[in-house]
Amino acid sequence: MVVKIGVIKCGNIGTSPVLDLVLDERADRPNIDVRGVSSGAKMNPEQIEEVVPKIMDFDPDFVIFISPNPGAPGPAKARELLSGMDVPALIIGDAPGMGKREEMDEQELGYIVVLGDPMIGARREFLDPTEMASFNADVIKVLAATGAYRVVQETIDGMIAAAEAGEAIELPKVVIDAAKATETAGFASPYAKAKAMAAYEMAAKVGDIDLKGCFMVKEMEKYVPIVASAHELIATAAKLATEAREIEKANDTVLRKPHGPQGQTLSKTVLVSKPE
Repeated sequence: MVVKIGVIKCGNIGTSPVLDLVLDERADRPNIDVRGVSSGAKMNPEQIEEVVPKIMDFDPDFVIFISPNPGAPGPAKARELLSGMDVPALIIGDAPGMGKREEMDEQELGYIVVLGDPMIGARREFLDPTEMASFNADVIKVLAATGAYRVVQETIDGMIAAAEAGEAIELPKVVIDAAKATETAGFASPYAKAKAMAAYEMAAKVGDIDLKGCFMVKEMEKYVPIVASAHELIATAAKLATEAREIEKANDTVLRKPHGPQGQTLSKTVLVSKPE
């Protein structure tokens, strides 16, 4: 059986660019077929009302909706629409999603809240396309090296396995904090794990700083240095996350978990070896 997965991207968080890619890293996984629709950078209700119904033309076995702040008007509209559709749906969001978990439970939606996927410093005096891309590159490095992406991938793989077996899909209720991310990463060195935990906690703090700089402080002379400091912090977090992985590489203990020829998860650590 080929499991059909519909992905709806609304706006952007650090998990968005690689969400469909972590499910099929070599583009040869035979047991899934993924289609995506996007509202682009905008995430208003009018865009959502247009793009969400389009994914149903694909007749997916389940749907994933990913966006910043699941409580914002656009994502809230998406949750409303998805809860009324006869298909299992998973919401992936950043830290503000913590306050909407009860609502998502009531709407019979699954969720993954990625606490280390921070808000960007979206002040016009600071943020240009180059700064935006650089910020997202740093976030991607942190989420990849600390294990957060692996949590997302393995959670969705569980949904795929249930659909493939013809079983009811259990909707995930997952919060990815530093402990969960780094445990899933499978670090062999406690020093590497400690560096990764620090990087993830730094990334989470970036979101708090940017929230302050974007919405709480009104004077330009104050909010520009605040958002700039947040971007400096995520850049440092990315360096720390890279250091954690370099320790594992030096010890030849990097845990790799590729998808196999039937879509199953394989595992290995020794670099020059075959995964099993």
